[in-house]
Amino acid sequence: MSNSADSNPGPVLRQGRRPVRLLTAAVFALAGLICVTSFNTAKGTNIRTDASLLKLSDLIHERDRKNAELGDSNAAVRSRIDALVARDHGSTGAEEARLRALETSAGTEQLTGEGLTVTLDDAPQNATANPGYPDPQPNDLVIHQQDLQAVVNALWQGGAEGIRVMDQRLISTSAVRCVGNTLILQGRVYSPPYRITAVGDRSKLRKALDDSPAIQNYQLYVKAYGLGWKVDELGKETLPGYSGTVDLHYAEPAG
Repeated sequence: MSNSADSNPGPVLRQGRRPVRLLTAAVFALAGLICVTSFNTAKGTNIRTDASLLKLSDLIHERDRKNAELGDSNAAVRSRIDALVARDHGSTGAEEARLRALETSAGTEQLTGEGLTVTLDDAPQNATANPGYPDPQPNDLVIHQQDLQAVVNALWQGGAEGIRVMDQRLISTSAVRCVGNTLILQGRVYSPPYRITAVGDRSKLRKALDDSPAIQNYQLYVKAYGLGWKVDELGKETLPGYSGTVDLHYAEPAG
């Protein structure tokens, strides 16, 4: 009896292996579920690539191109309307002169005269601090919204008759905004270097730039980390008239 009992370990061993087999089967089932889920998510594409980011970038560029086309179309329609109004309105010479003066002040007409261009740019890649300055943080090496606004405000303060940022004329409702290291202006997207052109008395414009505390602070970063700063005087420059919508957009309380 004793020998028979000792020689029959089979059931004991099988009972010990059963949980292991069940666990192995569960692991394989879970792996299969993960594979199926990954396949359904990828839909046959490589989910390890940056394709989604590229599609977003392409969408931004496409919308920017579309906005530019709409701006050109809007300008052409505005020009046709102005021509029809001038033909049919029958206004006096004085009224026409007053209208032209208002259009010039509003920025919807071309403006030609002397002026200057200010160019701002990010610091060079791998920029380091010049002697005597602390090591730069990432935000120290790029152009910020307040830098662009400081230049625009100083030029208005200096008596600018009109201002163009990149290829767009500013009007009273224009907003200079930055998202990351890109400029968003009137539905268009721009990357540095940023060019701001003003028509007006060049000596007064330069003095306004020199006297601006915000620009003086920016100049510290130019000296410390190599941010771009350049002022070019223009003998004669023509700013385009603003051609976008003049409708005001504003938030309203819900409910």
